[in-house]
Amino acid sequence: MKKDSVLSIRQRMYLPFKSLFDIIFSFVFILILSPLFIILFFIVLIDTRGFPIFRQRRIGKNNKEFLILKLRSMNVNTPRDVPTHLLENPEKYITHVGKFLRKSSLDELPQLFNIFVGHMSFVGPRPALWSQEDLIKERNKRNVQVIRPELTGYAQINGRDKVSIEEKADLDKHYLEHFSLWLDIKIIFLTFFRALSHKDVLEGKQS
Repeated sequence: MKKDSVLSIRQRMYLPFKSLFDIIFSFVFILILSPLFIILFFIVLIDTRGFPIFRQRRIGKNNKEFLILKLRSMNVNTPRDVPTHLLENPEKYITHVGKFLRKSSLDELPQLFNIFVGHMSFVGPRPALWSQEDLIKERNKRNVQVIRPELTGYAQINGRDKVSIEEKADLDKHYLEHFSLWLDIKIIFLTFFRALSHKDVLEGKQS
């Protein structure tokens, strides 16, 4: 059975338009937001040691690894492959500027380049760290790996860090089974308000 056979005919017809949308709008946003990106680049450069752009191994479509780009919001001595919400006392690693970047989600700005080159999409399942074997396993059970990972997604507007691994994989499966232009628009719209409210974001292990 082909990997994309889990998608409906309607979804397979939509995918080329989804990819075109990603390329066009990521390029437009890169141009529009380039002054902001340059300003943030130098602010981060002043605020912390290390190069302002942080690269991290993530799992993409069909379980292929790629390097995700982020503005550095944590110190260079932060454990590299541990999700922030699983760190002990993450506040000791987050920089002064990093607190603002993470709260506003501006640390994700460089991922527009990941979208432009085809590593990611605007909407889909959030790319797992290569070391998140439990999440990767649950997603593979549900065939979630057949679509590109995203900047935001269905799980991000339905609990984000507050849901379990299994629940997150189920939310990703729901997106896989129902994604469409209108659902993508809805997710992008709701993500904007979630970012403003900082809702469902956890920093560090919760008791």
